[in-house]
Amino acid sequence: MKRTVRFLPEALEDLIETQRWYASREPGLGQAFAEAIAAAVERIAQVPARFPCVYGAVRRLVVRRFPYAVYFREAGDEILVLAVHGRQDPPRWQGRS
Repeated sequence: MKRTVRFLPEALEDLIETQRWYASREPGLGQAFAEAIAAAVERIAQVPARFPCVYGAVRRLVVRRFPYAVYFREAGDEILVLAVHGRQDPPRWQGRS
């Protein structure tokens, strides 16, 4: 069963900020990043439990092609995306759970 996915406002800001950064580096790269995140979210929505827990109940899906991951947890009937984050400063998102 496909689940509803909801982004925390901070996670949405992570996504927008990173997409803008990639777009400023090369034409089309920001769009490619957004598409990679959309594909990741689709995979999460299908079977969230297939991805490893990395911080308590928080799970992680590493994004293909980009050095980012989607951090999420199950919250009742929905999936809550806590962060779209690279390897830098994990405590930045860990307080969002």
